[in-house]
Amino acid sequence: MATCPECDAEIEVDEFDVDKGDQLSCPECGSNLEVVAMSPLELDLAPDDDEDDLDDDDDDDDKDDVDEDDDEDDDEDEDEIEE
Repeated sequence: MATCPECDAEIEVDEFDVDKGDQLSCPECGSNLEVVAMSPLELDLAPDDDEDDLDDDDDDDDKDDVDEDDDEDDDEDEDEIEE
């Protein structure tokens, strides 16, 4: 038995079926959990991969801003050519 660190629910986990670093979900609250210790069996909240994705999205936004600026410069160059 182990306890969910998020909702304190008792989770039945067979110690022979899991290894340190394995991930599972709490059946009560749905939190992603990671096995952090084996004896006694201890669970902690698993790190979210979404946080890394958010950082990547921020980088993409910065690239878009640069691209938009480049587009504006191109428009100005076209105006000069037309004159």
